[in-house]
Amino acid sequence: MKAAWWMAGVPFSCQPNCGRCCDEPGGIVYLSTNDAERIAAHHEMEVEAWLERDCRQTMDGRYVLQSRPSDDVCIYLDGEKRCSIYQVRPQQCAAFPWWSENLATERAWKEVKETCPGLTAEDAIMIEGEVIRIHVFADRESSKGFRTWPPWNRRK
Repeated sequence: MKAAWWMAGVPFSCQPNCGRCCDEPGGIVYLSTNDAERIAAHHEMEVEAWLERDCRQTMDGRYVLQSRPSDDVCIYLDGEKRCSIYQVRPQQCAAFPWWSENLATERAWKEVKETCPGLTAEDAIMIEGEVIRIHVFADRESSKGFRTWPPWNRRK
């Protein structure tokens, strides 16, 4: 089997005050159970209370982060386009730009390169293929999401 093109590594450096990956109206951030636990703890809240305050459920029942009603952008993106929970941000966010959908085709990758200045930045460093693979799997795990809390308390 042929290795993915990105396994050779891809230059990238997240750019200060960019926020383009988060500043998309209508964007959806799926959450893993680990994300919910980590972010709720950061806010010193019980997971259920945090889910009620900062999340919503999609049509198929998966929990996602709320967007601001004023502009439909992530509630955690501040006025300087910085993430106010960066240290505990969802794994889907941490995985960008290494999402399966971005890496799947040359056309998709070209579109991401046109919108993400970190992929063409002069200070970009080579991200190893194995690191990218970890991010791809983290994004896939987040996209599965969860529909109940606690996750082991599923309705039969």
